[in-house]
Amino acid sequence: MLTFSGFLLGFAAWFIVRFLLMGIYTVDQNQRAVKTAFGRAQRVPGGKTTLDQPIAEQLLPEERSRYTYPQVRVIGPGGPYFKMPWEKIYKISIATETMNMAVDLETPQANSGGTLLEAVTKDQLNTGLTGQIRYRVAESNLYAFLFGIKRPIVHVMGYFVSVLRQKIANFEAKKVAALPAAPAAGNAAEAAAAPPTLLGADAAGVSINDLRKNLRDLNDYMDAECLATAARYGVVLDASLITGIDPPPEVESALAAINTAHNQVSSDISLAQAAADQKIVQSRRAVEIETLRAQAEVAPLRKMAEELAVLKQRGTGLLATYVRNVRLALYSKAQAVFLEVSQ
Repeated sequence: MLTFSGFLLGFAAWFIVRFLLMGIYTVDQNQRAVKTAFGRAQRVPGGKTTLDQPIAEQLLPEERSRYTYPQVRVIGPGGPYFKMPWEKIYKISIATETMNMAVDLETPQANSGGTLLEAVTKDQLNTGLTGQIRYRVAESNLYAFLFGIKRPIVHVMGYFVSVLRQKIANFEAKKVAALPAAPAAGNAAEAAAAPPTLLGADAAGVSINDLRKNLRDLNDYMDAECLATAARYGVVLDASLITGIDPPPEVESALAAINTAHNQVSSDISLAQAAADQKIVQSRRAVEIETLRAQAEVAPLRKMAEELAVLKQRGTGLLATYVRNVRLALYSKAQAVFLEVSQ
């Protein structure tokens, strides 16, 4: 009887520990949890998938059928919660993390031990890249992160590196439009019709120089291209921070010489263009001044012709009187007068 009672007490104690105490859990503030029953994650009602969420807008049409994951019920921070023995809890941190973009999680010794990512530029230069990426788990697509892909971060890093290398291999700096020289007054229509010129259109650029000068454009491009990772892998890339682009040591001196020569040529071109623009402005100003001077000389003659025409219309006597008065005024100003005497 004592043995049976002890068995009952032991079973009761085991049941309390196994089913009650071990079934209680909590979720931290920076965590989210997903519950599975017999290995199947609990879905939200209605059979919704990731295609019903805004993150699916970044997927290409041919990718929508490939990356269709069910929406699961997400357990938010708090507790205590209870689970049955046949249920399992998966906790995921949603805090933003930073990783060196040269790190290879499958081959740690690659990329110089995860410190320098190599890429080939369009002019066949093997350059080294340094920087970081910030990422976090997509709360709206936890199924893809937990069950869709074995190692989501590995997939995301591989996708990021492949897109980055493809962009560097085809990167071209944007042509910047330069405004035409400021015209003189009265030539606004001519200035509006003048087409803008392209700075650097005739200069042979060096790809590493273009990359260094356009790091922000490169980072923005990577951010835009990686928007689909949330729907694909359940990982959101918050930002890519490419901070350094270094050429190989054997071409560093040659690249420096090219940069010096290019800067000198650009400076000479700018000075020549400024001098030419100044001469054009001075020429336009001189033409404008002479035009105004000629107009000032012609204006009194035109006014006199108009007055004579009016006098002629009113009668020939008025015109003769006007001529006589003008002649008398000239006599008063003249020092000597020569008269023709008829014989």
